[in-house]
Amino acid sequence: MATILLVEDEPAIREMISLFLQQKDYQVISACDYQTALNKLTTSLDLILVDWLLPGRSGIQLIRYLKKQPDYQHIPIIMLTARSSEEDCIQGLNAGADDYISKPFSWQILQARIDAVLRRHKHNHDIIKIDDLWLDPQAQRVSYQQKTISLSGTEFKLLHYFMQNPDKVYPRELLLDRIWGNDIYIEDRTVDVYIRRLRKSLAPYGFDGYIQTVRGVGYRFSNKAD
Repeated sequence: MATILLVEDEPAIREMISLFLQQKDYQVISACDYQTALNKLTTSLDLILVDWLLPGRSGIQLIRYLKKQPDYQHIPIIMLTARSSEEDCIQGLNAGADDYISKPFSWQILQARIDAVLRRHKHNHDIIKIDDLWLDPQAQRVSYQQKTISLSGTEFKLLHYFMQNPDKVYPRELLLDRIWGNDIYIEDRTVDVYIRRLRKSLAPYGFDGYIQTVRGVGYRFSNKAD
């Protein structure tokens, strides 16, 4: 049974959504504002549904905060909001929301969007193995022959993204967007710095050569000869 944190300030709407989710066999934890949501956070949450317009700090501010917290940044988030313009949707997604649903919405659409986000999230948390290199997203652990490879948080995110998409070439700009997000300014060369660090961390185990430079384009992760 998936556990969902519902953050909605309107009591009637909160009650209706909560009842619907419970009828669909979800466990629901409710919060009416930013601070209450923080107080009810747990690492075992499977999904957060959050309104934009909340008393005090907004849903957007809550999302941005959560995406900076190592304990909670893995939890998928869907925005449920009356703000329906294209600009609002883009802002919500750029803040870190995994999906954006405008009010009013149908219960069928809500159910389908929740199912889709949970499916993607499950895929992102499957253990990945390439040759003898193992990556466990849930445990935030990379290992070789049962020995843990020490990586920084950013190195782990970079390796995770590469291992989910082996043999695919990624420009620096795309890696910046996927790993650091597009709401902060970081130079393209920052990617090169972290690639060097990741290679150095993997070198003692013989995997540094798996991160290949594609001249004039970017990088790829492959166990095939460059």
